[in-house]
Amino acid sequence: MINRQLLEPESIVVIGGSNNVHKPGGAVVRNLMSGGYKGVLRVVNPKEDEVQGIKAFHDAKELPPTDLAILVVAARFCPQYVEFLAKEKNVRAFIIISAGFSEETHEGAQLEQQILDSCERYGCALIGPNCIGLLTRHHHSVFTKPIPQLNPKGVDFISGSGATAVFILESAVTKGLPFNSVWSVGNGKQIGIEAVLEYMDENFDAERDSLVKLLYIENIADPDKLLYHATSLIRKGCRIAAIKAGSSAAGSRAASSHTGAIASSDSAVEALFRKAGIVRCFSREELTTVGCIFTLPRFEGKNFAIITHAGGPGVMLTDALSKGGMNVPPIDSAVAEELKTKLLPGSSVANPIDILATGTAEHLGIAIDYCEQQMPDIDAIMVIFGTPGLVKIYEVYDVLHKRILECRKPIFPILPSVSTAGPEVQEFLNRGHVNFSDEVTLATALTQVMKTPAPADQNVVINGVDVPRIRKIIDSLGEGAGYISPDKVHDLLSAAGIPTVPEFVSADKDEIIAFAEKVGYPVVAKVVGPVHKSDVGGVALNIRSKEVLSAEFDRMMQITDATAVMVQKMIRGTELFIGAKYEPRFGHVVLCGLGGIFVEVLKDVSSGLAPLSYEEAFSMIRSLRSYKILKGTRGQKGINERKYAEIIVRLSTLLRFATEIKEMDINPLLADEKDVIAVDARILVEK
Repeated sequence: MINRQLLEPESIVVIGGSNNVHKPGGAVVRNLMSGGYKGVLRVVNPKEDEVQGIKAFHDAKELPPTDLAILVVAARFCPQYVEFLAKEKNVRAFIIISAGFSEETHEGAQLEQQILDSCERYGCALIGPNCIGLLTRHHHSVFTKPIPQLNPKGVDFISGSGATAVFILESAVTKGLPFNSVWSVGNGKQIGIEAVLEYMDENFDAERDSLVKLLYIENIADPDKLLYHATSLIRKGCRIAAIKAGSSAAGSRAASSHTGAIASSDSAVEALFRKAGIVRCFSREELTTVGCIFTLPRFEGKNFAIITHAGGPGVMLTDALSKGGMNVPPIDSAVAEELKTKLLPGSSVANPIDILATGTAEHLGIAIDYCEQQMPDIDAIMVIFGTPGLVKIYEVYDVLHKRILECRKPIFPILPSVSTAGPEVQEFLNRGHVNFSDEVTLATALTQVMKTPAPADQNVVINGVDVPRIRKIIDSLGEGAGYISPDKVHDLLSAAGIPTVPEFVSADKDEIIAFAEKVGYPVVAKVVGPVHKSDVGGVALNIRSKEVLSAEFDRMMQITDATAVMVQKMIRGTELFIGAKYEPRFGHVVLCGLGGIFVEVLKDVSSGLAPLSYEEAFSMIRSLRSYKILKGTRGQKGINERKYAEIIVRLSTLLRFATEIKEMDINPLLADEKDVIAVDARILVEK
């Protein structure tokens, strides 16, 4: 629970505060004082009479009633302090800096539980333990530096790691990124990242609150809560970016299906962020760069003008933007020729617009004005301007400052000379701007922002899916776990409205041959029983005669674990893949990509969290590296993208109403410009 005593305490006591500002107890007192805390500040220290000019209490029993207690003492003392202060001194909020709890030992976890029990009993808010504290415009209850510039429209930053929070702040401060609050939740025993987002969502005021949230997450304890409140905040006008650390190894394990081999908790995180509309970042620099992008005006479109006085950075930025799917279009020839007459001889106006190393503040202003007023196809402007160390460039940055305030189009300042022109850059930042010192890092972060879809519709798409029939099929299956028979797989796909190739399964050769004669050759034969059919020679393609089919039937029935043979009409098309895997706490993660052997070789898959909307399905398809193949290339026609998306959505709906399905593959689906048809599938059920 987050309460007034935590956010706006009228009195604060630091248990373990000291005169040594090089230790946490002294540093937190220093930061509270230097941060201008206007309430009553108290300190408990049994060995000192005065701490940094504040009269010290030798024992907590001497304290008057206090709103907030910050504990900087050994872990073993914390439970007794919390119980006493909550019961006897009416403390209703605690920030526990101390470490040595559940992050270290079982005994520490027991101490942590005692603290939580006391807080729940007395209705207290609890931040930590094992954190750096809470930083707001009301009180600086942290022991670390840097203390960033705080203002109401700055960023709300929530971190599950104290040390990482400090490093992210270091990265942000050098870019001029302002903050409204910093929450270090530590072990998050009571208030985790999800709880902070919940509070921000339920108490959101668009006029008063920050519209940017940055998250560093080590554990998603409640995916549903994170999804709900992140989605809600974004729909209210906020923008959210997050790092989720530790996803690659966690949850990955050997599995029998393609999906099991590929899917991991990282797939679930990717799917959750996509559904919520959270921009996913993978480094501190990327997170803080995205935060800076969020402070600039929003814009539609992907066309950028680059103004530079150094050719190389302009070329690298052009390459990085193009790689990310954005455009640096050529400038209209008439406008270009007119602009060229106003710049120094030798200047380039091809876009990037190179005003040369000798270009002045006036030349920069002219180039920006042309991009703003004479180039309607340009959506945003990027300005690269540093210094070789020969002159001061205050005048240049003053022009840039004015144009940022005046122009309708967003201007991205890329000021690389943070050492040589340090004072000039700092003055620019002090005027309320941000700086992207590296052009490629900016382009990479901007790519992540541009490709992140809006929050998805949470409604389940039922149209065309026979839910009662799905439940009847699932309920008819026996208890236990295992891969279900091909006929049940076919029935489930049919109930979900997923088209399948005509097929027949039997252990009787005459029945198999009769079916092939009925549908017409060529046909495909597949062994039934082994999970990976191709690995054991259990697939025969393009069978064109009764004699060959008979021989293949005899061969396949000799394969270990073979129980029958499936025969299908042979069809052709681009091989696609759809899979799904149940991830604890997240639900079903749906994957899509190229099919056949490519799904494991290339691992080019996109993930979504069931149930999926059509918008999510299209986003998944279009985020594949192989999307150009699906669209059609080198004279080959593309696939029916709409039908592929429809099957993804139908599959996700099937999973929504058949939670007993723990893993499934449809591989391959064969697709052309008209149809997408499931050829082979397997489904693992646990009841």
